[in-house]
Amino acid sequence: MKRKIIFIDEELCTGCGECIPSCAEGALQIINGKAKVVSDRLCDGLGACLGHCPTGALKLIEREAEPFSEEEVKKRLATKSCPSTKQVSVSSEESFLPHWPIQIPLVPSQAPFFKSGEVYIFADCVPPAWPDFFKLNLKNKAVLLGCPKLSNTVQYLEKFQEIIRHNELRKITLFQMEVPCCAGLLALLKEALKRENKEVEIEVKIISRTGKEVQTPLEKKLGPTPL
Repeated sequence: MKRKIIFIDEELCTGCGECIPSCAEGALQIINGKAKVVSDRLCDGLGACLGHCPTGALKLIEREAEPFSEEEVKKRLATKSCPSTKQVSVSSEESFLPHWPIQIPLVPSQAPFFKSGEVYIFADCVPPAWPDFFKLNLKNKAVLLGCPKLSNTVQYLEKFQEIIRHNELRKITLFQMEVPCCAGLLALLKEALKRENKEVEIEVKIISRTGKEVQTPLEKKLGPTPL
């Protein structure tokens, strides 16, 4: 059937995520750094998200599309693991985290918090295992969290490439556990730098399973060197 539906101009979309919370049906999602309509059946075509995009990338058009389905919306909202990927800057009085989101797949690659040029990447297990995590000064740092063992490494690699491509990064500090599966994060970072032909200083911190910072040959500055 021909009906009104949201169209997203990818040339204008910066992946900021401002439109996501305004879609109560959950039809919008950030995928590979761009907002997407994940299913025609989730978009009611009323345009509640219009006006929330700072670049005007969202438009209401008329085209052939599947009919809107409230049942599909209910299923979508019931299974969504993250209710919002909207960027939020947080003061130190409100939260330990300087911004939101922090999960690697959800972070917009051109988010304002990358302007500082300094990125902290934590393996998922580091914060609960390392008592000194809460002593870190995360102010003016871009904070990312992820696990290469439990996640899509291709998606991680693409996101790292996007972040490196669109931002002038000065330093990346990687906090990982001493277990072998954590080594994947460093390998993905090095591959992303190689593919983007960029040089960024990388420092690696290794945390033991007993919550201690381990002095290992890996704990050194690995850049800036051509990778």
